[in-house]
Amino acid sequence: MVSPGTGSGERPGGSALSEINVTPFVDVVLVLLVIFLVTAPMMLRGIDVKVPKTEAKNVGPEERLMLTVTKEKAVYLDDQPITLARLEGVLVGLRQRNAKAAVFLRADEGVAYGVVVKVMDAVKKAGIERLGMVTEPIPPVAKGR
Repeated sequence: MVSPGTGSGERPGGSALSEINVTPFVDVVLVLLVIFLVTAPMMLRGIDVKVPKTEAKNVGPEERLMLTVTKEKAVYLDDQPITLARLEGVLVGLRQRNAKAAVFLRADEGVAYGVVVKVMDAVKKAGIERLGMVTEPIPPVAKGR
């Protein structure tokens, strides 16, 4: 003998459970959001380079390709190490995809000028005309000195 309501998908004392409790889901999502907000700034860390200071205003943030030259004369395209020979080929491909491509060069102030010129030459050989130099502004109190 079958008891009433047990074989038809209903709860033994009433109707079927048709609502989903979203409170635990919202709690988990909020915890993940807090974790993401705390860890995201740590993941944006780039290569440490001490750039020279200038009085000119820096370019505002935009999507750009960043070349970095470290004190040890290592060259990085965004955060990936690259050789000068390979750099030109990569930049030619970039120019073919986007004729108005812009490259920004961050060079440590302690690196030899000749190394920076070689990197700039590779950019120009690739046909990219828009090359910007990244600097830090001089603090207002240091301008008068």
